[in-house]
Amino acid sequence: MSQPPMLFSSARLAAQRDRMAGAPASANFLAPLIAETLLDRLSMVTREFRRTLLIGAHDALLIERLRASGTNLTLFEAGRRLAGATGALTGEADAIDLPLASFDLIVWPGGLESVNDVPGALVRMRALLAPDGLLLGAFVGDGSLARQRRAVMSEGVRPIARLHPQIDLSSMGNLLQRTGFTLPVVDVDALTVRYGDWFALVRDLRAAGLSSRLTPPPPPLTHEEAARIAAAFAAQADPDGRVAEIFRIIHFSGWAPHPDQPQPARRGSAGASLAEALKPKD
Repeated sequence: MSQPPMLFSSARLAAQRDRMAGAPASANFLAPLIAETLLDRLSMVTREFRRTLLIGAHDALLIERLRASGTNLTLFEAGRRLAGATGALTGEADAIDLPLASFDLIVWPGGLESVNDVPGALVRMRALLAPDGLLLGAFVGDGSLARQRRAVMSEGVRPIARLHPQIDLSSMGNLLQRTGFTLPVVDVDALTVRYGDWFALVRDLRAAGLSSRLTPPPPPLTHEEAARIAAAFAAQADPDGRVAEIFRIIHFSGWAPHPDQPQPARRGSAGASLAEALKPKD
């Protein structure tokens, strides 16, 4: 079977993750928001998870909160320096080589949107979960950063792919079903952040590990191109001079199959006809 094309660079991913490790925790404003939402959703699940895999070791507070729950926590991280500092296993999320069915919970707070083989990564997560295990995650999805995308396509900027393709809500739901997860849930939170200029947005994206990982890497922007993008971004500002940029955070969850889980009713098993029920009454 042919391998999917390599859209993203694993070396650039590792370098970005290690760069995040050296930045102050406050620089990445998205991480605590995603972590808090995932923990809130996890608190609504009325069962214990004895063995948990956390993909990503940059959020010390999330690690602390998960360990405080009493679970046996395994960390997996792409950045070698970050992995060394946290005791995490090192590698790429779509190539985790661990025993099958070895976790009751997998938490993935960002990153699925930029793996080379998204279906393959989900199949691997499904295989790592024990029966009735839960996959819970989030990522920046379709519809995010619309104003930056328009600015990058400004006249005078070379028409070169610089921004990542994005996964939409319906595609994510279909992927969870196709890769064998049961009871899939996918929803979105829209977060609006207002910027004084494009360079402030770029700093936030770098701090959150969301800058480009495309391979081959696009050529660097010239000073003139950067100025054109900045001007086009500023032209979309509100009357107060700030640009409202949107991050659409897609949250997803799915369970490894188990006989005791609720099952959908067999097609045609209803005791009454919907057509009959909708007929007008005399």
